[in-house]
Amino acid sequence: MYSETDIQTAIADGAISAEAAAALRAHVATLRETPAVDEESFRLLTGFNDIFVSIAAAILLVAVGWIGQSIWPVEGPSPLAGALVAGSAWALAEYFTRQRRMALPSILLLLAFSGGIFAMLGGFIAVGGEDMFGRNPDPRLMASLAAGIGLITAGATWLHWKRFMVPITVAVGAAAIAGTVIALILAGIGQVDNMRNIVLGLVLVAGLGVFALAMNWDTSDKLRQTRRSDVAFWLHLLAAPMIAHALFSLLGVTEGNAISAGSAILVIAIYVAMGVVALAIDRRALLVSALAYVLYALTELFREFGAVELNVALTALVIGSALLLLSAFWQNARAFVVAMLPDSVSDRLPVIAAPATVATLTA
Repeated sequence: MYSETDIQTAIADGAISAEAAAALRAHVATLRETPAVDEESFRLLTGFNDIFVSIAAAILLVAVGWIGQSIWPVEGPSPLAGALVAGSAWALAEYFTRQRRMALPSILLLLAFSGGIFAMLGGFIAVGGEDMFGRNPDPRLMASLAAGIGLITAGATWLHWKRFMVPITVAVGAAAIAGTVIALILAGIGQVDNMRNIVLGLVLVAGLGVFALAMNWDTSDKLRQTRRSDVAFWLHLLAAPMIAHALFSLLGVTEGNAISAGSAILVIAIYVAMGVVALAIDRRALLVSALAYVLYALTELFREFGAVELNVALTALVIGSALLLLSAFWQNARAFVVAMLPDSVSDRLPVIAAPATVATLTA
């Protein structure tokens, strides 16, 4: 129910002492038989009231957007609808985020605010329509406009971060900046052959950039006891699908056609490599994001070897068993992987410690 951020806030406000917080962490680690640093905790719910407020806020925001769309109807999102949603989300955040510190509503309101800003700016372009851009608009011009929308959205998200400091905000801002950079590059190169692979390559590079940013936040909180760890969690959750989807799409896994046994083995090998990285950095997002692709590859591999009727069942059995074993022995596997890394690398990674050791480090 309570995250490390809550505990740190309680210490800062004098509600509990640092010694009491360390004792609490040690007690929870003993109950779970795992160090707190390995839990990869993040706060999503403080109680069922989070769900109740989130549902109510979603209904209100949909209603506000609907009214705005009705007042100023255009093809696509209405600028007024986006502005009303963004403004309402900010106003609600003043109470539910800044005062009540409710986790799930804060995430919803941040996404609504950023999405509202994005929709508002896109709506202004939709208002221009053919009168401003013609029937066949220049791709470079549209990419430049998309870059401008992304940049302004990133700026608005930064203001939201300065005011409310919701951990997911940095990931949303990073996504907006990544979209801005990709759009600027596309505006520079114009329409060329094999555009799909170029876009996928740019998404892959952007995903690696977000991953590097996530590691920068991660390495500054190796014990994962501050808001920086929560920020890193959301950045990893953004980077993982960008890397996985772009990489496997470039390999042809997402084209819908049957893949060869060689390609399937390559996909599985890449997934294993991602697993090693996930163990080293103690983040499971990479494994989850690439799971659909490796399930498909393994299914095709079983099909190649003649297990046509049971290929899906065998795939589920193998992957499910492997992931459960990995979860059960995560600390052991991680210790093995980190031990093989140079000290200059392993010293920057989250600590590997017994519960008692973690308690000592956090006292």
